[in-house]
Amino acid sequence: MNTFLIRTFGCQMNKHDSERVAGLLRAAGMSSTDRPHEADVIVFMTCCVRENADDRLIGQVASLKALKPRRGAGPLIAVGGCIGQRDGERLLDQVPHIDVVFGTHNVSHLPALLEAARAQGSAQVEILAESTDFTSDLPAEREHSWHAWVPITVGCDNFCTYCIVPHVRGRERSRPLEEIVAEAAGLVSDGVLEITLLGQNVNSYGRDLYGTPRFAEVLHEVASTGVQRIRFATSHPKDLSNETISVMAETPAVMPYLHLPMQSGSDRILAAMNRHYTADHYLSLVHALYERMPGLALSTDIIVGFPGETDDDFEQTLRVAEAARLDQAFTFIFSPRAGTPAATMEPRVPTSVAKRRFDRLVELVQRSALAKNRDLVGTVQPVLFTGVSKRDAAVLSGRTPGNKVVHVVLPQGSDAKDYAGRIVDVKIDAAQTWFLSGSLLGTNP
Repeated sequence: MNTFLIRTFGCQMNKHDSERVAGLLRAAGMSSTDRPHEADVIVFMTCCVRENADDRLIGQVASLKALKPRRGAGPLIAVGGCIGQRDGERLLDQVPHIDVVFGTHNVSHLPALLEAARAQGSAQVEILAESTDFTSDLPAEREHSWHAWVPITVGCDNFCTYCIVPHVRGRERSRPLEEIVAEAAGLVSDGVLEITLLGQNVNSYGRDLYGTPRFAEVLHEVASTGVQRIRFATSHPKDLSNETISVMAETPAVMPYLHLPMQSGSDRILAAMNRHYTADHYLSLVHALYERMPGLALSTDIIVGFPGETDDDFEQTLRVAEAARLDQAFTFIFSPRAGTPAATMEPRVPTSVAKRRFDRLVELVQRSALAKNRDLVGTVQPVLFTGVSKRDAAVLSGRTPGNKVVHVVLPQGSDAKDYAGRIVDVKIDAAQTWFLSGSLLGTNP
């Protein structure tokens, strides 16, 4: 086994785990490729939060059948992540040419499972119910040298009625603060400019270890390592504290961007979702955030068509979304996940009704996003460039502190590689709904 390819679906935690898988396979002497027909091992790191993620996995794995005329020939195919954890051996019934199925608690076992599959010529399935280890302890091959994912918790204790995550990631466990800070310091020494702290609910960090949440302290201590940019995801509104808001406002390294999932603006639906806050509480947090950070960029998650959602419930969601002045919203039509309470809730909202509501919400968010972007025209933004635009190799792409995508024409005679992973001041000249256009202040990175 000489080469590997990893395909990742879903959240940032899956991206982090994929970097650890890459590190493990690299440590085993393998090199990466982006061409399936050249790969000896193809690993799918999966998400099961939405039904379309299941469909994508099955479709992509099925498409590899042509590379495997029989078991023991062609690349080894491994499926991990949340679908692997949830379905286990059942995956072999759907796509028999899978060679390895592993879960969220045994990423470190993948090289041994692959070796066993190759040596024995039979599928290997290993799903653990829980683990005391963190994947952060494994070697990593980061996608970008200037950015790193740093999990501070794994699992979730909230059990929102629509969510499968606690069932596939387990109960919430926090890493000791000292380990997080030590990892961050090591990353800074390695040249990392931006760290994204990860957890299903970062705001409750430390409750299991210390008896009370200490996320504000995490932000403060990680900032003390000298890292230039700190981001984090995801925040649960019920646990967002005044202390965390204060640290965000007072710490230059913490970026003025927050992803704060709302899910619904109806108190009745929020209760059915088991979210433990009201629409007014959500808006009070938003107002407090804007008061301390007027330039804050705010994104959210919203589910449309949750069982029992009425026209009035949806109108309340529109009201809260408009009042929140959103920069972005990840909007979803309710997707029932087997094993969650919401999967059996009634009455179901007709698809046609949910689709009409969805379109109205998207239109509102687009108006809000464009208005917020237009406010930035004429300002100077320090942009961390990530490379060239996917659509035009002559255009640099990067992100502002508020996580806005910025496009800048590459100066004539310059090499895009000289800008990737550097922070450069950009004057914002124009705004579109989902990106900004600007010009470099100076030509040298």
